[in-house]
Amino acid sequence: MGSKANDAAVAHAAVRMKEELEKIREQVQNVE
Repeated sequence: MGSKANDAAVAHAAVRMKEELEKIREQVQNVE
C-alpha cells in the first residue's frame, strides 16, 4: 500500500516537471 502511494507521488511530480519544462520552452521561444 505504501508503494502505491509513493508511485502516485512520483507520477504527480513527473507531471509537474513536464508542465514546468513546457513553460520554459515557451519562454525560450519568446526570447528568440
